[in-house]
Amino acid sequence: MDGRSADAPWSTFDPEAYVDTDYRSPLEVDLLIVRLMRDYFGKCFEDGVPRTGRGVDVGAGANLYPALSMLPWCEKVLLLEYARPNVEYLEKQASPAGFDTVWDSFWDQLSAHPAYAAVEPRGRFGEIVRVERANLLDLDGQRRWDIGTMFFVADSMSECPDEFRRGVTCFMGALTEGAPFATAFMKESDGYQVGDHRYPAYRVNEERVRESLCDWADDLEIHDLHHMVREGHEGIILAFGRRNSAIAGS
Repeated sequence: MDGRSADAPWSTFDPEAYVDTDYRSPLEVDLLIVRLMRDYFGKCFEDGVPRTGRGVDVGAGANLYPALSMLPWCEKVLLLEYARPNVEYLEKQASPAGFDTVWDSFWDQLSAHPAYAAVEPRGRFGEIVRVERANLLDLDGQRRWDIGTMFFVADSMSECPDEFRRGVTCFMGALTEGAPFATAFMKESDGYQVGDHRYPAYRVNEERVRESLCDWADDLEIHDLHHMVREGHEGIILAFGRRNSAIAGS
């Protein structure tokens, strides 16, 4: 039987090991992703849309750059995360002490845009970001956000195609109509190691990502990034768009 999300060892996830491996020395692909997000969100809001929305990063894990990408556009940002060690890590990052300096390199990329340059990131992050323990698969579409991100979540929690599709549906169903979003997926991943534990993945490619999003999104934009960050995958797929008027659960 395919490994399901509920069977993975989330309680033993090591966020510090994850950050040290993936973000302590910034990878070029992550810096590229941040620049692409910066430019996409900047374009979405350049038409004078009020910057008073509510943002959500679903399955935030131990990765702050999706949340950082939403700072200029939001009055509140919620980080939803299921693994308790990651929740504790995120709460520490959002404390008055300020986030780890590991994230400064990513903010440097964002701050090349004037809307980001106008923000003092640590103070703003501590002021507007909150953390909540929640399971992506339990989102019911009743809470809605005006901008959203989901990075390496729907494809990196389970080997099951139904859980992947449900994860994407739950994320998209949590956005308001017209909400800009950014999602990222590990291409053709066969799973990943964090510390002493192995975690499941569902193998996706550009076609599967497009199929999962096309019914929910207007102006869908997909980038197939041919960057390898470890063994066991073939690149990263980054998708942008705006939530359309499809009804959640339909």
